[in-house]
This record gives sequence, structure tokens and C-alpha cells, in this order.
Amino acid sequence: MSKVTDRNLVVGLDIGTSNIKAVVGELVEDGSISIVGVGSNPSKGMDKGGVNDLDLVVQSVKRAVNELELMADCQVSSVLMSISGRHVKCQNESGMVPINNQEVTQDDVDNVIHAARSVPIAAERKLLHVLPQDYTIDVQEGIKNPVGMSGVRMEARAHIVTCADDMAKNLVKCVERCELRADQMIFSALASSYAVLTEDEKELGVCVVDIGGGTIDMVIYSDGAIRHTAVIPVAGNQITNDIAKIFRTPISHAEEIKVNYACALKDMVSMEETIEVPSVGGRAARTMSRHTLSEVVEPRYQELFELIHEEIKSSGFEEQIAAGIVLTGGTAKMEGAVEFAEELFQMPVRVGTPLNVKGLAEYVDDATYATAVGLLHYGSEQVVTKKNNKNSANESIWERVQSWFKGEF
Repeated sequence: MSKVTDRNLVVGLDIGTSNIKAVVGELVEDGSISIVGVGSNPSKGMDKGGVNDLDLVVQSVKRAVNELELMADCQVSSVLMSISGRHVKCQNESGMVPINNQEVTQDDVDNVIHAARSVPIAAERKLLHVLPQDYTIDVQEGIKNPVGMSGVRMEARAHIVTCADDMAKNLVKCVERCELRADQMIFSALASSYAVLTEDEKELGVCVVDIGGGTIDMVIYSDGAIRHTAVIPVAGNQITNDIAKIFRTPISHAEEIKVNYACALKDMVSMEETIEVPSVGGRAARTMSRHTLSEVVEPRYQELFELIHEEIKSSGFEEQIAAGIVLTGGTAKMEGAVEFAEELFQMPVRVGTPLNVKGLAEYVDDATYATAVGLLHYGSEQVVTKKNNKNSANESIWERVQSWFKGEF
């Protein structure tokens, strides 16, 4: 069994409230990802994105990773992890530096981003991401890549995402107990956006809404950059609990009924359709109208979508998401969800599944794999960026050596 490092592979581990998804992909020269293995297991010991039973989470992660290793015939040693929960917060900051050489270099860009991120962060918070939005050189605004441009002063705007340090440590502990190393933690909705969005949508303005079991994770793009991120601590498990209580059926059966028969819009369901509902305590199963089930599910979806709408409005970017909303995650797959969302938001809505993947693509062609596959795309981009930075650093050293020989240094 070969190690991940031997084959230029990246592993994404999405520890969700309902399910754990592990995906391993090989980095292809054209920049795409070739899926070589997938592992999945129901998640136990998680609640609203946080760990509430360490041992149960460790067992669930081990099962998912073992399935992945068996399928890909490789040994996993490190992973890129997702993180979510109401403790994830965001803020937009700016920084300014003088341009020493009058022409912007990569060092100047690094310095101005460092200035933007140098805001005080509480000791109990962990910095997850510093995402550049745009740059201003003197009076010219909205610059995407300032390297090589001339000016006296440069300003950068950046989107900063932080999380609770103890929450992050608990997740890392789960991974380390599985004898794995957590290379980096990535906010779930950011990872999902890497998998499901096109560049056109990012430029035009789009909102990714990842509706999982315990949380709704959101990220808003405008003009190609992230402007807002948020977490709403309610999601699909609320619907499962409603079905279980109202129809007096065990949680496991309620989840099955939700996945197989529920519809987010009752008008889309015929009154004649019936389903069998298992009872508790050994009682006989009952027959129920599918329309009645939809009458229970629709108000909950309305509540979730209204919470999402409120978050979009409060962000101040509602008018800047011309490409509409991309729903992803397990709860987004329900019949009628897209139609209901379009009716409520009055904008285009689609379900996002992973894009730009090769190999075993059919295994991950599902909204529930958006975060795990997005982690691979994120990892691939980091590898390319490091390689480019290394090359530019080598070029810079060579230029200095040449100028030294010419007597210009």
C-alpha cells in the first residue's frame, strides 16, 4: 500500500454533523483533480459542527478513512479538514504600505496583506483565513493583481475568518487520535465554493449556501472575491426531529423518510401518494399520506430559507449577487427545495455538485460531497501557489546575483 506523499495525492476530510466524507484526489497537470478514492460514514458525536463526544467522532473518522484507503489502495498520513459552527466569525479589514521600489513586488503584496491581518484577535480565537479582496494603488481602485504596477502607496482589503481555538483543537485531536496529521483547517462553505462555483458566478456575484445536518454555512462572492461568510446553527436535523416527533417514529426511520419521500413544497405532491411509517415500541407500522409529510416539512424549509434571506440582507450584499444562490449539502437535495427557494428569494437558484473532477467522478457527483471535493481543489491551489512563489523567489535571487556581477547591487 503506497503512502499519499508518494503519489502526489491530496486528502479532504469533511467531519459534518450528520456524515463524514473523506475523498482522496490526484493532482493532474492541467489543474484538475482525479478522484481515486472515497470513504463515507454516518457521523456520531457531533452537534452543530462541534465535537460533543470525542471517542464517537474518532470511531466515525476511522471508518471513513479505512474505507477510503481500501478503495484508493493508499495509506493516508495527513488531511485537509473542514470546520464549521456558530463560533466561526468574519470581518473585512484593510491595510496600507508605501511602495519602496515604486513598482509593486510580491514582497509589497505580502506586506500589505500582513498589515490588513494585523488586527487584534482575542486569545481564544484562531485565525483561519485571510482572503484578499482587492487593492488600491494611489487613486486607482479595484485592482485584482497589483504586481508590476507603479505607485507610491498601496492599500489592500481582505476578508478575515476566525474560529474558536478550543473548537478547532477538538477537531484536530479527533484526527490525531486516528494517527493522521491535520495540514490545514478550511471553513466548510469556502471549501464548498471551490467545488461548485464557476469563475463567471464569482465575478457576477453569488451566494453559496451549504445546508448540512447541523449548520447552514454561507459565503458571498462579488467581483471575484469573498465579501461575507456566516454560519446559521440550524439545518436539516431540525426537519428530521419534526418528522420523528409528529409521526412518532424513531430518528433513524425519520431520516430515511425525509431523504426518500419528503418534499419541500406540498403543492408538488399528490394527495393519493402514501408511505409506510414505522412506529416505536414494537407497534405496527402505519400508512400515511406523502402530502401530510410535506405539510410538516414545508414550514421548516420556509423557516430555514427566511434565516438565510435575513443573513443575506444584513450582509449588505443582496443587490450584488446577480448570479443568484447555489444550494449545496445534503438538505439542499430535497425535491422542491430549488423551486421553493426561487419563489422566496426571487432570484436564480441551483443545486451545486462538484465540478472539474476526473477519475471516479461518479462517486462524488452529489451535493453532499461538495465540501470534501472543495478541500481537494483548495489544496491543489495551495500547491500551485507555493510552486509559483518558489519560482518567483528563485528568479528574484538570480536577478540580484546578475545585478551584483554587473556592479548594480
